[in-house]
This record gives sequence, C-alpha cells and structure tokens, in this order.
Amino acid sequence: MSVKKNTRFSSYYTVFKNALTGSQTEFTTGSINKAIILLSIPMVIEMLLESLFSIVDIYFVNQLGAEASSTVILTEASLTILYALAWGLAMGATALIARRTGEKNLKAAAEAAAQAINIAIILSIIISITGILFPKQILLFMGATPRVAENNYLFTQIMLGSNIVIFLLFVNNGIFRGAGNASIAMRSLIISNLINIVLDPLLIKGIGPFPQMGVMVAAVATTIGRSIGVIYQLYYLFNGKGLIRVVKKHFILNFKLIKAILNTSYGAMFQFLIGSCSWIFLARIIAAEGTEVTAGYGTAIRICIFTILPAWGLANAAATLVGQNLGASQPERAEKSVWRCAF
Repeated sequence: MSVKKNTRFSSYYTVFKNALTGSQTEFTTGSINKAIILLSIPMVIEMLLESLFSIVDIYFVNQLGAEASSTVILTEASLTILYALAWGLAMGATALIARRTGEKNLKAAAEAAAQAINIAIILSIIISITGILFPKQILLFMGATPRVAENNYLFTQIMLGSNIVIFLLFVNNGIFRGAGNASIAMRSLIISNLINIVLDPLLIKGIGPFPQMGVMVAAVATTIGRSIGVIYQLYYLFNGKGLIRVVKKHFILNFKLIKAILNTSYGAMFQFLIGSCSWIFLARIIAAEGTEVTAGYGTAIRICIFTILPAWGLANAAATLVGQNLGASQPERAEKSVWRCAF
C-alpha cells in the first residue's frame, strides 16, 4: 500500500514538474486529464501573476495617498479598453496557432504568430499617440479632479504611451499557449513581476541611488518589468527552442492572414469591450464621490479580480486543447476536452 502511494505521489510530482517546465507541447494524443493539468497549472499561475501586477502597484501607491491611488485606479479603468483588445487578439492568436499546431503545420503557425504581433504593434501605436497627447483629458473624462489630472498625468501618459509592452506580453503569451507551451508564458510573467516588486519600493521611497519618483514610479516599474518579460518572450520566439520559430520574412504584412486573425478575435474583443465599458462607467460614478472612495473601491476590485482570474487559466487550457484537436481532425477529443475542463 505504501509503495503504491509513493508511486502515485511520484507520478503527480512528475506531471506537476512537467507542467512548470513545459516539456510537452502537443496535445492531440495521450491522456486528456494529464493535458489539462500540464496546460492549466502554468496558465492559472500566469493569470494570478497578471493580477499580482495590479495588487503590488496599488499596495505601494496607496502609501502615497488617495490622490495617487485614484490616479492609478482611473488610469487602469481607461486601460481596460486596451486590455480588451489585447485579450481578444491573444485569444484569436491562440485559437489559430493551436489549429495549425494540431495540423502539424508549424510554418503556418509561425506566420500567424508574426501577423498577430503586427496587429498588436499597429493597435498599440494608435493608443500610444492618444495617451501621449491627451493624458490630462483622459483623466478628467474618467472623473479625476483637475488637481489630480494636473499633478499626476505623467502616470497616465507613461502607461498609455508604453502600451505596446502590454499588447506584446498578452499576444506573445497567446502564441505560446496556442503552441501548447504555457510554461514560457508563465515564466515571462514571473520575471516581469519580480522586477516590478523590486523596483516599486526602491523608486517610491528613493532607496540608495534610486530617485524618489512618486506615483509615476508604478508606471515606470511596471513598464520596465513588462518590457523585460517581452524580451524574454521574443528570445524564445526567434531562437527556435520551442515548436514555433518566427523569422523576419514572416513579418511581411499578409492582409489575408491578418483578416483571418481579426475574424477569430472579434467575438472575444467585443465580449471584453462590453465588460470594459461597464468598468469605465462604474469608475466614473465612483470618482464623483471623491479620491478616497475611488482609491478604496479600486483596491477592493483588484483583490476580487485576483480570486476570479484562475478560471481564465482553465479556459485558456480548453482553448488550446480544442484548437489543436480540431486541427488534428479529432472533434470528439476536442469536445471531450471542453467537458473535462469544465468539470
């Protein structure tokens, strides 16, 4: 009995270890339960880490006062539109790349990955221009007081102006998930979060050689952390260590493929945009009650989101399994994967 228990524990440990290291990337054969574990564990951790970004930022910014906190909350509310576009595009990329991976057409998967990145860059440029030119107006529209907008607009300007790293972080992770290597997506966010957690207190308090930067520090620390996470992702995409390797020629604009990616992404984008609009509407109502109320409300919402996001990890696991198995002409296995993930 003891030997059987030890064997079972060893088996569970091996599966858990493989989930974190990303040793398996193709899920059209073998145990569906094992595939769900291998995909969902890093994806759940990835979702928790994405939420941790927000919680870490607001924890340190709260120490600067209600005006600083309300700036972060209102900026994040406006960023929900960006997140909706990035999430939708990432899900479209995941679906298409998973399908090509299931078909064993890795060249087409790499081409889809490059075109998804092209779309992300184009969308981010539009948002960057808006954020750099109109940060005060955006804060005022979100319900900030003229004093808050005047004193803290640099935070909004940096976050919106550097939104390309958010787009690329989401889309690149969607590419890795589609190829079945969710562990790379997880590790990129671990790197980003560690840098963010270290830089936040150093820059807020001006420790050692670091300047004291006030609320702007959260934007700087987050952008630096995410940028290094993106560099880590691109290293894996270009060096060919995973299933997918992108090269320069893949980035030549392919409008037919871009249209296919957007057609796959529209539904998810629209779904997230509805949620984003409701979040913006609520944030504006709360902002009318004052900066202290806005800061408290935003902090509570971030904590709540932290508990919800693990479900997205399982949803993404289902998306990868469905895409790969449909690509491999196994619709029954794709359907069974959805039911297992739901269970």
